Amino acid sequence: MSSHREAPEISKDPVADNTDVYAFVSPDDADTVTLIANYIPLEGPAGGPNFFEFGDDVLYKILIDNDGDAVAEIIYQFRFQTKLRNPNSFLYNSGPIHSLDDPNWNKRQFYSVTRVENGEFTVLAEGLASPPCNIGPFSTPNYGALAQAAVHQLPSGEKVFAGQRADGFYVDLGSVFDLLDLRPFQNLHLNPLSAAPGVNGTNRLNVHTIAVQVPKNMLTRDGSNPTDPNDPRSLIGVYASASRHKAKILGHDAEIHEAGPWVQVSRLGSPLVNEVMIPLGLKDLWNAQHPRDDKQFLSHVQHQEVANLLPVLYPGVFPKLAAYTKPRADMVAIFLTGIPAGIITGFQNFTGETLADLLRLNMAIAPATTPNTLGHLGRRPRRVSEWAAGLRRRVHDRVARPGWRHHPSGRSFLHPGREFVQGHGWP
Repeated sequence: MSSHREAPEISKDPVADNTDVYAFVSPDDADTVTLIANYIPLEGPAGGPNFFEFGDDVLYKILIDNDGDAVAEIIYQFRFQTKLRNPNSFLYNSGPIHSLDDPNWNKRQFYSVTRVENGEFTVLAEGLASPPCNIGPFSTPNYGALAQAAVHQLPSGEKVFAGQRADGFYVDLGSVFDLLDLRPFQNLHLNPLSAAPGVNGTNRLNVHTIAVQVPKNMLTRDGSNPTDPNDPRSLIGVYASASRHKAKILGHDAEIHEAGPWVQVSRLGSPLVNEVMIPLGLKDLWNAQHPRDDKQFLSHVQHQEVANLLPVLYPGVFPKLAAYTKPRADMVAIFLTGIPAGIITGFQNFTGETLADLLRLNMAIAPATTPNTLGHLGRRPRRVSEWAAGLRRRVHDRVARPGWRHHPSGRSFLHPGREFVQGHGWP
């Protein structure tokens, strides 16, 4: 998983749990960038009677740094409000849901979108409807139409969506945390079994997605439309977060009272950082920190536990890892600074020397027409369908050659996930 249930405290708070972040030049409109933040991990489709939904008490953010200082100059904030048509019914819906205002739909969610630019708040929209969950053929007979109706064009130029989608992250969840069992190679494991195909542990599971499509010139530091991949103005660093009020009081009458400033409880930039790099004793701290403070975690990126375990669990299979003991400068480049020009032909996403876990996007690079599941390791931009866990294993094994400071990898995406079982179009 990219960041599903990755830290002790956030694993108890799924509606605030960041599961993945995507940033890519939109394939349907190359003058825009699509930013996606997923929350609520491992949602089973059969989630009734209380189907999954965003938290009314959570502040969701997508944050963009456009000048390389690891501080967000642009923030999109999302707040949700749940409304009941009939509080005397236990049902989510009392009949088929044919539209976003169908009277059969009892429990609905609406949300607001606020853009914060250099500290100035602008409310872009309020009362936007989320689609229902995809309940089944009787309750949501045309779910694709409901999801498409929940794509909202804002007067300010952005396009937004917030609702349930299929989890686009691929990982063999059942085996990877069983002493790093890689099924296709488990015949080479310290405790060998017959090799077997990998299993997508998130198949047929959903997440809740917040997606915003933004014109490029609304993301650059000077309002320009990026065309030169080597121009620093073409680069942005993206992460998403979730925050809760500092104080929460539970009343005897089932009322919940919240007060105080917002406190960040989850964040996510690049895939798998907190998941497998940060040790258990620091995971909750990592979620509470901001990217600009990530230098304190540098040693855990340079010397990763997975890289040490692979040669032990797979004797003789990873000789480069077994022999390499230096700090992993390639991992620092991939996850904390970006890759400078000259390593990959026609590509760079170096945002400067500030160490920060950000999802870096070069907006001047057009979307690839031929997807590659290994992303930039396969010399193509990363899409939602990229096999990130497999890419990570390959990067671990391909220790940087002498003279290299960085390893060719990166993260960009083309297609957001789709809610299981149905759904089509943007998003």
